[in-house]
Amino acid sequence: MLRLDQDIKYLQGVGPHRADMLRKELDIKTVGDLLEFYPYRHIDRSHFYRISDINGNMPYVQLIGEILSFEGVGEGRKKRLIAHFSDGTGVIDLVWFQGTKYISQNYDCHKPYIVFGKPQLFKGRINVPHPELEASPLPPPKEGENHQRGENIKYSFVPSTPSLFAEAPATSVGTPPLSEGAGGRLFRPIYHTSETMKKRGLNSSMIAKLTATLLKMLDQPLAETLPDYLIQRYHLVSRDEAMRQIHYPTSADSLRRAQARLKFEELFYVQLNIIRYARDRARKYRGLVFPRVGTMFNDFFFHHLPFQLTGAQKRVIKEIRADMGSGRQMNRLLQGDVGSGKTLVALMCALIAIDNSYQTCIMAPTEILAEQHLETLQRMLKDMPLRVELLTGTVKGKRREKLLNDLLTGDIHILVGTHAVIEENVQFARLGLVIIDEQHRFGVAQRAKLWQKNVVPPHVLVMTATPIPRTLAMTLYGDLDVSVIDELPPGRKPIQTIHQYDRHRLSLNKGIRRQIDLGRQVYIVYPLIKESEKMDLKNLEDGYEQVKLDFPDCSISKVHGQMKPAEKDAEMQRFANGETQILVATTVIEVGVNVPNASVMVIENAERFGLSQLHQLRGRVGRGADQSFCILVTKYNLSEDTRRRIQIMVDTTDGFEIAEQDLQLRGPGDLEGTQQSGMAFDLKIANLAKDGILLQMARDAAQEIIDDENCEQNPLNQILWQRLYELRKTNINWGSIS
Repeated sequence: MLRLDQDIKYLQGVGPHRADMLRKELDIKTVGDLLEFYPYRHIDRSHFYRISDINGNMPYVQLIGEILSFEGVGEGRKKRLIAHFSDGTGVIDLVWFQGTKYISQNYDCHKPYIVFGKPQLFKGRINVPHPELEASPLPPPKEGENHQRGENIKYSFVPSTPSLFAEAPATSVGTPPLSEGAGGRLFRPIYHTSETMKKRGLNSSMIAKLTATLLKMLDQPLAETLPDYLIQRYHLVSRDEAMRQIHYPTSADSLRRAQARLKFEELFYVQLNIIRYARDRARKYRGLVFPRVGTMFNDFFFHHLPFQLTGAQKRVIKEIRADMGSGRQMNRLLQGDVGSGKTLVALMCALIAIDNSYQTCIMAPTEILAEQHLETLQRMLKDMPLRVELLTGTVKGKRREKLLNDLLTGDIHILVGTHAVIEENVQFARLGLVIIDEQHRFGVAQRAKLWQKNVVPPHVLVMTATPIPRTLAMTLYGDLDVSVIDELPPGRKPIQTIHQYDRHRLSLNKGIRRQIDLGRQVYIVYPLIKESEKMDLKNLEDGYEQVKLDFPDCSISKVHGQMKPAEKDAEMQRFANGETQILVATTVIEVGVNVPNASVMVIENAERFGLSQLHQLRGRVGRGADQSFCILVTKYNLSEDTRRRIQIMVDTTDGFEIAEQDLQLRGPGDLEGTQQSGMAFDLKIANLAKDGILLQMARDAAQEIIDDENCEQNPLNQILWQRLYELRKTNINWGSIS
C-alpha cells in the first residue's frame, strides 16, 4: 500500500533528479506533498469555440475542424510551419517553430482534429502557437449543430466569454493525457511551476501526469482528517473524494465541493491552532493587575490633554483599562488609520501602568519613528514629573551606561527605542506594559524577548497604522483582542486626492507653487533612486535636479534609503524644522515623519505603488488644520486594474476600505508587512481575499470546540489533536502571534 510519507523519488516518473528539482523549487518531498500541491485553476475542455468568435485576447480555446493546407515560412532559425485550420466559420493559423517535421509527417489535411491552445494576434491575423492537436472521431459540427460523443459528452459551441476558463470549483479522478480523448478529462488541471522546472521538462503537464499516476496508485480511500460531526454539519465531501476531485474533477460542481472541503479544513486547523494557543496562554500566564487609575492619568487627562479625545479613543482606552485590571495578560492589537491618535492612546495606557508603579517600553521599527515618539511624549508630559528616555543603537558610552542604570533603578518611567531595547543587558525595575508600534516589522522572536524582562509577563499592546482587513486579521492576529480607532481627531480636513497625468507637468508645478507661496511644504516621492534601464520610471536623482530647476528659489531636501542614517535624519530634520520647502524622497518617508505644515504629497509613477503604500504615503500630509492634497502622477496608458486602483485612492480616504480593496486586488501574499507571521502564507488552497465566509465558519467551529472545557478528552475530537500534531511536524508554520 502506498504511504503518503514515501519519498517522492520513488513515484513512477520521478526519480532522483526530478525529486531534487521538486524539493528545491516546490518544497515537494513526499507523495503526500504532491497530493497537496493543488492546481491553481482548471481549463474547461467540455466546450468548443467557433473560429469566428476567436480574438487575440482570450486565454485558451478548444476548436474542432480540419487542416486545409500546410505552409513552410522563413529559413534557418526563423523557419516555422503553419497549418491553415478551418471549422467552416473561419480560418485560423496553427504555428509551430519546433518539431515541424513530426507535425507535417503525422497530421493530414482534410481530416477532423481537435485543437487546444492560446490564441494570439500577429500582424493582423489570429494564430495559435504550438497547439495541442488530436484526431477527432467525429467530423466538425455544422453551424448550430451539436454532436454526441460517448454517452454524455456534447460538442457544444460557446461564444467567446472571458469567464469560461476562470477557475472552476471541484471533485474527481482521472488521467491528463489528451491522447485519451477530449471527453476523457473535461477539466484539465493547471499547476504553478518555475522557469527552471520548465526548462527541465517539469511543466504543468508533467505535474498533471505525476499526479494522475499517484491517484491511480491510491487503491484505498484516504484517511479522514475531520470528525464526522463537522463533515455532516457543514455538508462536506470526504477527504478522499475532495483530493481526487481537486486534481481531476468530473464536473464544475464536483470541483466546487472539493475546493470547499479543502479550504474549510485548511482554515479550520489554522483557527483551531490559534484559538487553542490563546486559551493555553491565558491559562499559563496570569496577568499583572493594575487596579487603579491614579494621579498621573487624571492629572494628564484634566490638565494636559492636547486636544479632546474622540469617541473612538475613549472606547479603546476603556477596553485596554479593562484588560489591565482583569488579572490576565493583555494581548491587544490597536488598529488606527494614519493620524487617528494612537500615540495619545498609548501614552494614556502608559500612565495607567505608571500609576500602578510599573514602567512602560515603547518599541518602534526605526530610529526616526522612535525619536518622533520621544519628542511627542516629552512635549505632552513637559509639565509632569515623569521621565521619558530614548534607547537606540546610536546611544553609546557613558550616556548608555547611565540610561541602563536608571532604567534598572526605576528612575525612567517610559523607555522609547528601537530593537536595541530587547538586548539582554537592557533590564527594567518593573516592566508592566510593552507597546510595539508598526508591529509587523518585528518578528515573533524579537517581540517575545520583551515579555521575558519581567517575572510576570507584561501587558502587550501592538499598534499598526496599516488597516488590516477582517479576514486577514482573523488569521494573522486571531489570538489577539482587537481595538479600532475609526475616527480622526477634530479639526482635521480630509485630504483631497487628485489623479494627474505626467504630461500635465506645468499645471502640477503651478499648484505646488501656490502652496509654497502660502507658506506650506511639499513632499515629492519617487519609486527609484537612480535611473533603471529596465523600468521606465521617474527616479529620484533626475527628479531632484528637475525640481531644483522648476523651483530655483526654494530650499530642497533629498532623502533615500542608501544615505547614512545621520545624513538622512539631518535632512528630514531640516524639512521638519521648516528650513526646506520641498522634500524629494523615496518611500523611506512612508513611516515616521510628522510635519503638520506639509500640505502636498506628490507621488511620481503612482501606478507602481500598491494601495496600502499609497495610503501610507498620503498620510504624511493632512496633519495640520490646512487643506492638504495628494497628487497621484501617472503615465497616460494604464491597465484597467491600475486605473481602478488609482480611482479607489481618489474616491476614499478610509484606510479600512482601502485595505479590503487591496486584499481583493492583490491577495494576502502581496500585502506589505504580513510576511512576519508566516501563517497566512502556508495556505495551499484557501484565499483570504475570497474565502471570508468559509473563514468565519471555520473560526466559529473552532471556537465552539475550544469553548468546551472537555474538548481535549472528547473521543470524537481525538482526530483533531492528531491532525494538529501532524501539521506541526510538517511544513506549516505555526509560529505564535503576539
